[in-house]
Amino acid sequence: MKRIAVFGYGIMSLEAMRRLNQELYSIIFIAKDEAEAALVEEQGFSAKIIDFRNDDELRSIGIGTDVDILFCFYPRDSDNVFLTISARAIDQNITIVAIVDDPESSEKLLAAGANKIIDPYEICGRKTHEMLTKPDITNILDDTVFGRHDLNMAQIEVLKGSCLENTKTSDLRLSEKYDLILIGIVDRELGDQLHFAIGEKEHCLDAGDVLVVMGPATEIKAFKKVVEQC
Repeated sequence: MKRIAVFGYGIMSLEAMRRLNQELYSIIFIAKDEAEAALVEEQGFSAKIIDFRNDDELRSIGIGTDVDILFCFYPRDSDNVFLTISARAIDQNITIVAIVDDPESSEKLLAAGANKIIDPYEICGRKTHEMLTKPDITNILDDTVFGRHDLNMAQIEVLKGSCLENTKTSDLRLSEKYDLILIGIVDRELGDQLHFAIGEKEHCLDAGDVLVVMGPATEIKAFKKVVEQC
């Protein structure tokens, strides 16, 4: 049985762990604190708290000995690059899979020693066509979307203290300000299920909620920058 260590809490890391066959893989999630560990353990996975910047603590979870695969799912590319460099220095044979927020970071991660890069923008671009073929999704999209080739999707978390807290979804006006479409909301208080923005009741945003948006990559990056700074 191969052993996998997963770093970075989020929708993608949780989904990756759920999809892994636990008869073939032993999974350990590496949490930053007790609250994060508790959230993962509630999902039925093992969790351990360590400082990923400390090589001895990385070795303590099995990197260099019995961890075969490492998932780097931190939201910041710099953290994923740091973790990749550290893990590769400890174990030349470990398989490292890393996610990127900025496509330009892909080369840095590959140079750092990552075996596989996951670019959500590229994946979502391919998935857009599949979504457009489903009637329930098609009805959500405005006619101006069709025929465009620069569509991407992204998940943007509402941070504690953000100006988006207590904002109603109808007040976001993403199409006017950023040429973006709000597909739906993941309400952390209700779980990890996506609630579509059209056809469901008005939603008031709380810290931890995740906005799922669609639009050009440049507009997504501009909106994320505003959200992180406000």
